[in-house]
Amino acid sequence: MPFLSQESPCDSKKPLFCSILANTLISRVPGISGAGPTPEKTLFTPILDAELVAHGAITSMPVRSDTPTGCPTPASITRAMMQLCGITPMFINAGLSHRPTIPCLDIYGDPGNDPRVTDAVPRANEMYEAGRWLGRALLQSCDLLVVGECVPGGTTTALCVLRALGYPARVSSSYVENPVHLKDAVWQAVSRRIEKKGAEVASPLDILRCTGDPMMPVCAGIVSTFSHRLVLAGGTQMLAVAAVVKGMGFRVPMVATTVYVRDDPSANFAEIAESIGVPVVYVDPEFGDLGHAGLARYCIGEVKEGMGAGGAMFMAYIMGHTPSAIRNCIFETVRSYS
Repeated sequence: MPFLSQESPCDSKKPLFCSILANTLISRVPGISGAGPTPEKTLFTPILDAELVAHGAITSMPVRSDTPTGCPTPASITRAMMQLCGITPMFINAGLSHRPTIPCLDIYGDPGNDPRVTDAVPRANEMYEAGRWLGRALLQSCDLLVVGECVPGGTTTALCVLRALGYPARVSSSYVENPVHLKDAVWQAVSRRIEKKGAEVASPLDILRCTGDPMMPVCAGIVSTFSHRLVLAGGTQMLAVAAVVKGMGFRVPMVATTVYVRDDPSANFAEIAESIGVPVVYVDPEFGDLGHAGLARYCIGEVKEGMGAGGAMFMAYIMGHTPSAIRNCIFETVRSYS
C-alpha cells in the first residue's frame, strides 16, 4: 500500500505535536502491559519516553531505549519525526505517578486508579474542563494540532471505556501475543462495578470517571474546543477518546495510526473505528524493508504504535517530507541508539 492509506492535504503554517502523559495503576497487573521491564516500572515509562522524544536520550535512568528483543520504542520514531520536521514537542502531565523530568503543561491530575475496585478518574469532570481550557489556549499557538499519548495499560482502560459505551471492542497490545484473557477479566470486573452503580454511570464522562484513565478526559476536552485541524495520534486509546467525544455531541476527529494496529488479528480496530464514525488514516512505514531487525519486529506485531508515532509520521508526510526521507530518518535515529 502507499505510505498513507489516503491523501491528506495540509496548508498548516504552525503545526504542533503534543503528547499527553499519564499512568493507570492497571499497568501494574502482571502481564497486562509490555511498556516496561516490570509491571511496577511501567509507571516510569511515560517520563522516560518523553525524555527520549525531547532530548534524544533517556537521561534519568540507565535503561535501554528498546525492548529486550531489540525492538525500538515508538518514542524513538516520534523523536526522529520531531527532528525531521524541526518541531519542539509539547507534553501534558495529565496524571503521572512520578515527577516528570522534562517540562510539561501540568493539569495537576492524579494517576488513574484500578477500575476493578474503585473509580478510575474521580476528577474526570475537572480534568475535562482543564482540557477545554487547553484547547482554547492552543488555538492561539497552532493551526494543526497532532495529539499523541503515553499511558501504559491504556489499551485495557480503552477496552473498558469502549465496551461501557456499547462498542464490542477488541484491543491491541504492545506484546506480540496479546494478553486478551487478562484484559477481558479486567472488563468483567469493571462491568460488574458499573452494573452496581446503575444510574450513576449514565454519561460518557461518568464512564471515564468509572473506568478510564487521566489522558482521556483531558484529550476529550482539548478536542471539544480546538476548532482548527486536529489529529489524534494513536490506536485504540484514541478510538476511546473519539467515542467519548461522539457521545458528548462533538465532532469526531481524525485518527492517525500505523498499519500494524489495523492488521492486528487479535483486535478489531477498523471495525470499531467505522462503527464510531472515525475517519482514520493508516501509515505504512514498511519497517520490514529497512534492514533493521528491531524495526522489522513491528511487522510481526510487537509494539505496533505508541507516543503518537503513527501521527508523527503522518505529520511529517503532510508537511512535505517524502516516505524515503521519513524512513531514512527513523533508521538513522534508531541505529544511533544501538
